[in-house]
Amino acid sequence: MLTRPTTRTLVLAALISLLAACASTPPPQTTPDMASQLQQRAPIRFLLTFDDGPARGSTDNSSLQILRTLDQNPVQPGIKAVFFAQTRSWHAGETEAGRAILRQEVADGQVLGFHTATPFHADHALMKPQDLEASLNNGIADLTSLRGSAPDLVRPPFWAYNAQTFAAYQQHGLHMLLTDLSANDGKIYGYHISLHRRGNLLNMLAHVRDEILIGKLPVVDGAIPVVVTFHDINGYTADHMAEYLQILIDTAHELQMPTTTRPFYDEAAAVDRAAVARAVKDGSAPKELPGVWQWIWGE
Repeated sequence: MLTRPTTRTLVLAALISLLAACASTPPPQTTPDMASQLQQRAPIRFLLTFDDGPARGSTDNSSLQILRTLDQNPVQPGIKAVFFAQTRSWHAGETEAGRAILRQEVADGQVLGFHTATPFHADHALMKPQDLEASLNNGIADLTSLRGSAPDLVRPPFWAYNAQTFAAYQQHGLHMLLTDLSANDGKIYGYHISLHRRGNLLNMLAHVRDEILIGKLPVVDGAIPVVVTFHDINGYTADHMAEYLQILIDTAHELQMPTTTRPFYDEAAAVDRAAVARAVKDGSAPKELPGVWQWIWGE
């Protein structure tokens, strides 16, 4: 997600400092009592999601690189994820090369969801109702053509939504999925690295652990889906995807959070069920975003 075009862009320099500061905090600890309680809960399973693709066509296309890594990696081959697509982005989604990548994602058994159907990364919450309606109709038509069925998942650009946009999503049969964990890389224009990949994900997963302990998260197919967000237009993410997979496993073990035997989803229908179950149910409720993104994009 590129930076939302509002006055909040003024905080980006401070945000970089905050990201570094967050990693300097003491690592979260799981007490013996917490570990015992976690053993009585359903195991977690990581639901990977990717925003803003497809990447523009080239010999080192990051979307295609991520697809290859999900299919073949030392952690768990055959991972399936949700790719929230920009179907009419001027540099990718509207091109034949971009559409070919989206078709490849479908052929690989990945799930396509809706992100935008505009030339740029347009904020749905700032659109006029008629413009949002046109965008939703266009995007759903694009994805239906690519998928062979209408999409049922949406992620709002910049995590920005309100009661009106939420209602519009619902009218089109779209379930709005936010996230539990979010990689820092790719969030800020021109800033494509993550200074503290492991510490960032560890702290966010510790918050998920706490939500599990109070029974807040649903169990789907015998597991608790934990939503993780990356950006498939980001070359840094693509280059480090296998490392990210291992970090997720390692942080779960460090926090003594049991995982399923195959800790990442590996079948499209199961991905969809998990995503729908974790989707926002009340568009008027306060936003819940991970880490410093709640401070930036929350209310």
